[in-house]
Amino acid sequence: MSKDWRRWQQQGYDLVPALLDETRCAELAQCCDEIDGAGSRDWLELDACRALAAQLRRLPALTPLLDPGHVAVQCTLFRKSAARNWLVALHQDLSIPVAARVDGDIASGWSVKNGVNYCQPPTGLLAQLVAVRVHLDDCGADDGALQVVPGSHRHGRLSPQAAAELRERHGLQPCLARRGDALLLRPLLLHASSKARADSRRRVLHFLFGPRELPGGLRWHRAV
Repeated sequence: MSKDWRRWQQQGYDLVPALLDETRCAELAQCCDEIDGAGSRDWLELDACRALAAQLRRLPALTPLLDPGHVAVQCTLFRKSAARNWLVALHQDLSIPVAARVDGDIASGWSVKNGVNYCQPPTGLLAQLVAVRVHLDDCGADDGALQVVPGSHRHGRLSPQAAAELRERHGLQPCLARRGDALLLRPLLLHASSKARADSRRRVLHFLFGPRELPGGLRWHRAV
């Protein structure tokens, strides 16, 4: 059992430095800049993002942290700057994109966003998911970096009071990164971000990976 794997299991997040080189980052950044909007939930439609998802699954640096049987099910671009700036309150990511609504109590919190069905699946499934955030720019303390509550993913689905207590007990850890770094985190990990204060921009491709098969008749909206 590697040190990286133990830290990943205990903390619920890990930074993998220099995952992509400068050339690859520049290519992806150019692709992102050609599409408007601060955020999108449909980036797996793009050839470049599907290719990157396949590449991430093969990279040796991610092998200890990412289940080889997982597939990419979502890719979101977050593009924060002085012109496109926002605050994200402390939360867990509880919803997943699925092909269609199903009957029964396998999932809750159903909604439709941009024509795609979303639901909150069982906590056991959420605990298997892995988010991979690929940084296309440096992300320092003034760039609205992600902040996490270490180890909070091990407490399952949290009430607002429980989340506040864990934040008070363990504090918020900023996840600073350089261009080409990847931040991996469990979606159940409590996380937040502040507004960017620097006159710079922070572009992040946020991939969600999960098991190919879902329980209770659920199917992914898209799987790569």
